[in-house]
Amino acid sequence: MTANGWFQIGLFVLAIFLVTKPLGVFMVRVFEREKTWLDPVLGPVERLIYRVAGIDDAHEMRWTEYGVAMLAFSGVSMLLLYLLERVQLWLPFNPQKLANVTPDLAWNTAASFTTNTNWQAYVPETTMSYMTQMVGLAYHNFASAAVGIALAIALIRGVARRESNTLGNFWVDLTRCFLWVLLPICLVVALVFVSQGVVQNLKPYAVAQVVEQQTVTGTGADGKPTSKVITQQVIATGPVASQEAIKMFGTNGGGFFNTNSAHPFENPTPFANFLQMFLIFAIPSGLTYTLGRMTRSPRHGWAVWGAMLALFLVGVTTAYWAEARGNPLLVGVNQQASAAQPGGNMEGKEVRFGIANSALFATVTTDASCGAVNGMHDSFTPLGGLVPLVNILLGEVVFGGVGSGLYGMLVFVILAVFLAGLMVGRTPEYLGKKIEAFDVKMAALSILIFPLTVLLFSAVSSVSSFGVSSISNPGPHGLSQIFYAYTSATGNNGSGFAGINANTVWYNATTGISTLLGRFFAVIPILAIAGSLARKKTVPQSAGTFPVTTPLFATLLVSTVVIVGALTFFPVLSLGPILEHLLMLAGRSF
Repeated sequence: MTANGWFQIGLFVLAIFLVTKPLGVFMVRVFEREKTWLDPVLGPVERLIYRVAGIDDAHEMRWTEYGVAMLAFSGVSMLLLYLLERVQLWLPFNPQKLANVTPDLAWNTAASFTTNTNWQAYVPETTMSYMTQMVGLAYHNFASAAVGIALAIALIRGVARRESNTLGNFWVDLTRCFLWVLLPICLVVALVFVSQGVVQNLKPYAVAQVVEQQTVTGTGADGKPTSKVITQQVIATGPVASQEAIKMFGTNGGGFFNTNSAHPFENPTPFANFLQMFLIFAIPSGLTYTLGRMTRSPRHGWAVWGAMLALFLVGVTTAYWAEARGNPLLVGVNQQASAAQPGGNMEGKEVRFGIANSALFATVTTDASCGAVNGMHDSFTPLGGLVPLVNILLGEVVFGGVGSGLYGMLVFVILAVFLAGLMVGRTPEYLGKKIEAFDVKMAALSILIFPLTVLLFSAVSSVSSFGVSSISNPGPHGLSQIFYAYTSATGNNGSGFAGINANTVWYNATTGISTLLGRFFAVIPILAIAGSLARKKTVPQSAGTFPVTTPLFATLLVSTVVIVGALTFFPVLSLGPILEHLLMLAGRSF
């Protein structure tokens, strides 16, 4: 670990802190339909959309209607993406003449991108045409992000409103999120990325002549040895910058290239790398201030932000320490940082980013439900790889995805105030509203969906031939590869331990199901909580009221998040990365 590394981490935290209030205030004005500087341009567009779509923007929805509208929009969007993948060969903007996507992979990708997971069991540059990338995947990057933000705003309204049966209008929230929040910023950011060297074109892939011819040997279908002389290299290009902006700002993570943000065409410079990490946390951080502003309790918003920051700092410190220490199995290799070498465990990392930025990126992308990577998590040390895994297992509430991080954290807030109420022997309250049995049951149901899905599919895959045949390592690391896949899918993250071959019928089917369960089965109880809270009266604070604006509350909230994650997943973690770390110290590898 170096002073320069800590400086970059500190600079990142400062940038996130500085953007939280202005972006949070802007989102309050957008979703409360207050006047903004973009109204003269976007107002007429918004009204045209409502007129064409037949939307009554003055109509307010109950939580059930809001949920049905959200599910209908997501379901239709998912179906259209599936159909687009299945017929891409016959559509324009396919200069490489890429084939139609197979049914199981098309299903997996459609479910993944609809749920803001962006799990990619394929090589994008050899699988998806420009049409599919732009019209299908990039659109879903916007749509899934907008849905997540709309759901978070609905829950905030539920907390803020008194004796109300409605939570707003889903179609209005979705439209305003598209027009005011996502599109303007992504347009500017895409141009910034182009200025840094990110590719943006619609040309066929470039072909370069290699300097030295190479002969590749192999085995043919008849079992006889074969050889091929390589004289050319095909270099994939395409509309990358436009997708990269929303990929990060919408915490999507699905890359145009297989190596994602480790590819120089997606992430060419240190500034581009910093900007990508900044974009991942911008909206989730800003939403904490939106929470405080809309509920008229800014200190509560900052308390939630502080809890998220504390969990983030623990994660990034652990990852940086583990990777900077290096691998003790590499006997005789100098792994100390110096002017001549970066030091530490550099396997699977870009030299231009180094240990600090790789550890920071891995922590940020798994704290949020992003999944973009600038290094391969499969190549991290056991404890270094444990951090991204644990970040997702905590529910991705450490800032989390756009919208999903906040509404996931508010579920833990409800559990935290419930526990506080039990400790003082009185009915728990949250911002003046009593937390009753229904609210706690819905919160517990939302949380239980995640471990039930992850543990069930991981258990079946780890003892079946169709599951273990896809892993590249035996022993505890192989278990981690399987467990990480279902954790990432159900947690709607999308990153993976790159050593697993997930493009099989089993993994495509089950990870696709996992993404849907992790998104929609978890959010329906949350909407029910929002509807319940909106109908309640507020009660005045008393001497027995547990304040939700203090460091003590933030500490209790962090403890609740950690305890739930630790108690649920510690057994499987002890058989995976923890055991692998102990074996590494004992000099054993797999």
